[in-house]
Amino acid sequence: MDIHALTQRYADLFTALAPENLDDLRAVLSDEVVFVDPFNTLQGKTEFIAIFEHMFEVMTAPKFTILDVATSPKAGYIKWEMTGSLTSRPAFSLHLVGMSELVFDKDGQLILHHDHWDSAHQLLRHIPVAGFFVQKLLRLFALPKNKSNRAE
Repeated sequence: MDIHALTQRYADLFTALAPENLDDLRAVLSDEVVFVDPFNTLQGKTEFIAIFEHMFEVMTAPKFTILDVATSPKAGYIKWEMTGSLTSRPAFSLHLVGMSELVFDKDGQLILHHDHWDSAHQLLRHIPVAGFFVQKLLRLFALPKNKSNRAE
């Protein structure tokens, strides 16, 4: 099994992702595939595909651009950029950058797709009311500027 080839094939599917070709994505999934992102932990092909069906329902022109592909002996990694606009309130444009960790079984089927991206900085802070609290929370954990230049 060539993890790099499997990862590149999967990345190519994401650059072409559209409602009419979700079956191409389904074809590379294990029956027990697990999908994890900051908002979901799901198992199974039907649930996995439902994530992307939902994305196409709530977004206008969602698009993934692959920025990098890397592999280790155990997994593949895709750095991606997602753009598009939300269709419902609060409607705004999205520009997310993240990384997907991919694990394949011995038959080359995807068994894990784990998305790593910063939902607080890239998404939640843009939502009215909730964004105010997210910004306050982010400032709580940020190193104060007067301490970041201190030599030790």
